[in-house]
Amino acid sequence: MAKPLAGKIAVVAGATRGAGRGIATALGEAGATVYCTGRSVPGNPGMKNRPETINETAELVTARGGKGIPLRVDHTVASEVSSLFERVGEFDILINDIWGGDELVEWGKKLWETKLEDGLLLIDRAIKTHIITSYYGLPRLRSGGLVVEITDGDAYFYRGHFFYDLVKTSVIRMAFGLSQELKGRGITSVAVTPGFLRSEWMLDNFGVTEANWRDAAKKVKSFIASETPLFVGRGIAALAADPNVAAKNGRVIASWDLGDEYGVTDADGSRPHFVRWLRENEPTVAEAWKKLDDTFYSYWGSMPYEMPGS
Repeated sequence: MAKPLAGKIAVVAGATRGAGRGIATALGEAGATVYCTGRSVPGNPGMKNRPETINETAELVTARGGKGIPLRVDHTVASEVSSLFERVGEFDILINDIWGGDELVEWGKKLWETKLEDGLLLIDRAIKTHIITSYYGLPRLRSGGLVVEITDGDAYFYRGHFFYDLVKTSVIRMAFGLSQELKGRGITSVAVTPGFLRSEWMLDNFGVTEANWRDAAKKVKSFIASETPLFVGRGIAALAADPNVAAKNGRVIASWDLGDEYGVTDADGSRPHFVRWLRENEPTVAEAWKKLDDTFYSYWGSMPYEMPGS
């Protein structure tokens, strides 16, 4: 198989499980050296009741043809992140996928009904970590590089929970902000959303495994349109290998659109398309899902004059 990312170095921040693991694995498939960071290592789990580790992710990267390097990093600790990038040196791809919030989101509750400490902790884990990681990583990112912020949804709808919505829309804005800050360096910054992600946590939540995951569609029928983390990973690997990736600078892109554009498939050879499934099966929901379009992006730009004090 061709290795379009051979010789490239990637850092996947938040590579323990879910999208991060799928992205790291797919970058390995494409031939990259991948630093897999997170808090979960054998004997020292970063998330209660979860068995996955960054060591396992690194092994998957290597098994797929890349080189996986596990490094335990708490991305809320600036000194640890600084040390990470001192070790990595110059590199080509930065994936910001730190999340750690599954147990912190109280679905169905209003802001004033939630546990405030959990919401603020979510901001620390899923917004501040991305800022700290970019702060130390971007100075070492080579020209032609790619920054990817992992979000949820390529639309501006409300995501059902105050803190969850704040986090997922903030990282979209981060991708845009970085696209402006990185001008002149030949680096592209985007946000990418998976579809209905069939992560390890989601499989457990539905009481199924990857072998019988379709049974979960009996409870939530949209689960039939779900995707494994490898699908969004393969889309991002194709994006990183695209010589014209700069045309997408500052935008948010969905895994299903990457699948259609680059012809990548999921682990089973399928090509999930969550919004297409919604159009065919949940038209009311699909109508509310208004993808961010050229009109929306036309409002995103740099001020044409210097700000006072600049």
